[in-house]
Order: sequence, then structure tokens, then C-alpha cells
Amino acid sequence: MSELEVTQDGAVLTVLFNRPEARNAMTFAMYEGLEEACARADAEESVRVLVLRGAGGRAFVAGTDIAQFLEFTSGDDGIAYEARIERVVNRLEDVTVPTVAAVEGACVGGGLALAAACDLRVATASSRFGVPIARTLGNCLSMNTYSLLVHHLGPGRTLDMLLRAKLLSAADAAAAGFVGEVVPDGELDPALASLTETLLGHAPLSMKAAGQAVARLRRATLPDGDDLVREVFGSADFRAGVRAFVDRGQVSWTGR
Repeated sequence: MSELEVTQDGAVLTVLFNRPEARNAMTFAMYEGLEEACARADAEESVRVLVLRGAGGRAFVAGTDIAQFLEFTSGDDGIAYEARIERVVNRLEDVTVPTVAAVEGACVGGGLALAAACDLRVATASSRFGVPIARTLGNCLSMNTYSLLVHHLGPGRTLDMLLRAKLLSAADAAAAGFVGEVVPDGELDPALASLTETLLGHAPLSMKAAGQAVARLRRATLPDGDDLVREVFGSADFRAGVRAFVDRGQVSWTGR
């Protein structure tokens, strides 16, 4: 079985993040596979809905595989990484059929960005959402990802989540408007089936226009943030944070 499985059932194309032993943490190859699935969703007329979900029941996506950061040597590596993530996230946001993130478990880091790039989100009651990098890796996000979070959560809630490195409950995410539907644990499949059935019954061009309009509004005034990414990814704190995460150790932040 591959780490990213793409299957089609009728008019629904499903991308399954399939690394349950790593809580579906994304490798670079998985990001590339997702980008290819987005292209397929747009190219094939038989596809009317794109669904993203994680395998194993413990996580949607628990961020990017941290081991890949061990090879970073400078802030420019961080800029290249964030540019890659931005390309994939924006490609997902630009898919012309409705996109649904079906969340079960942890939806954190890069996983939160992927869910935020989808049109709709449905989650189980025990799911959690956040980007706890202020207490784990000591890195930062791209301006594009900050924009996504502020777009969905507002500046106050986004800063509270990031600075306190807190995880939002499914109920909190629903109250913020980020999650459209919360279902009991174990009932994600019927809820997802009902949602996709609804979408398949609606006018494709109306839904396409709505999704594309919201994406264009979000990205219309997006500023550059490479200076922030270069400083943080080039820091000693980031290198120490990655090593501590991989080695399951502790890190003392220095601000350098």
C-alpha cells in the first residue's frame, strides 16, 4: 500500500493519507501526489467532488515529516520548503470541484493548512486542530499559511492558538466557523456520504464560482514574508528544535 492512495468511487475522488504509524505526517512525495490528485480532479469530467482524509483513525495529517528538516542548513532552505507547501496548498484551494477535508483525530501543522485550503470540513468530536510549533520545532509558517488561518479563524484566535501552542477542540473549531459539521466518533463515513451526496446534487458551476471567488479574495492582498521565514528557519533555535523533536528530547529556546 502506498503512503498516499487515490481512489474514485462514482463521482467522488478520495485522497487517503496513508502513514498511520506516523499519524499520516506528510513526506515531500506525498505532497507531490496530492498535487497530482488535484490536477486529476480538474482534468477528469467524471470527478465532481474531491475528499481528503487520513488512515488509521488517529490523525488527518500530523504535519510534515520532521525528519526531513534535519537536512536544512540555512534560512533559504526554509524559504524553498514553504514555497513548496504554498504551491500545493494553493493548488488544492484552486481545485474547481468542491473539496472536503474529512478529519478524524489530529489535524495539525501542515495538516491544518491542507484542511483550511479545502472548501468544507467535517470532523469527529475528538478531533483536534492547531499548529503547536512555538513549543515543538521553533519554526514559523509562510505568509500564505498565516493568511489561511486568519481568513478562517480571525487574527485574535489565530494568535491565541499560535502563541499558546494550543489545540482547538472540534467544538471550538466549529464555533469559529472552521468546521462545518461535527459528528460523533465512529460516524464520519455516513456524515461524509451524506455531504458528498448533497454536493453532487448541486450546480457545478455555481459551486466552482463560489470556491474560486473566496480563494481570490483571500490571496488578493497577500504580502511577502520571506524575511520572516529566512530568519526563523535559519536560527539555532530551529535546528535545536528539530533535533530535540527527532530525538524526543527537550530544548531550551534562546531567541537566536
